[in-house]
Order: sequence, then structure tokens, then C-alpha cells
Amino acid sequence: MNAKRSSILTDRSGATAVEFALIAVPLLLLLFGIVEFGRLIWAQSTLHVAVEDAARCASVNSNLCGTASAVQSYAVAQATGLNLDPSVFTVSAQPCGNQVSANYPFSFAVNQLFPYTITLTAQACFPS
Repeated sequence: MNAKRSSILTDRSGATAVEFALIAVPLLLLLFGIVEFGRLIWAQSTLHVAVEDAARCASVNSNLCGTASAVQSYAVAQATGLNLDPSVFTVSAQPCGNQVSANYPFSFAVNQLFPYTITLTAQACFPS
């Protein structure tokens, strides 16, 4: 009986599988977190570029961006990959020039891990 008990206690054939099972969940959470927050930073950067380009277009190119709705459509076209609605962007004339602002509710792709919605904002003003 003692030989059987000691052989079970010294058997290490499944140790790697058990160690991987303990490490896999935190490792996957870390991986998904890095990917999701990378998407968040990418979306913020894309939104900022779209707002800057739209403000520049409103000030420089009156043929393409002569109206507020045209500026909004231009901003949507510049925000490649985000699938935005034109109502996300607001266009106004300010003392600094033509100002374009955006408010975009960003939700994470893995809602079970990150059940939050973060509002991304961007604003740019280009002299007339």
C-alpha cells in the first residue's frame, strides 16, 4: 500500500497541464486587455485625425466642405474603420476659425470582460 501511495505522490506527469490551467486565464485576460485598450487608443487617434482634417477642409476647401453637413460627411470619410454617424461631429465658427468637435461612445468588443462605454472626444480648430 505504501509503494502505491508514494508513487502517486511522486508522479509528475500532469504537472505541466495543471500549471498551464492555472496560468491560462490570467494570461488570456491580459492579452484581451492589451488588444482592447489598443483598439481604444487607435479609435481616439483616428477620431482626432478626422476632426483635424475636417476643420482644415472647412477652412481651406469651400468647394468640398462648404456646409456643415459636407464637413460632417468629410469627417466620417476621414475616420476610416470606425463606422461613424455624421451626427458624431459638430461644426461651428469660432474666433479661432472653423472648429470641428466629436463625441463618440466607444464600447469594448468583449463586453463580458469590460462592460463599460467610454466617450471619446476630439476637437480641432483651423484658422479661416
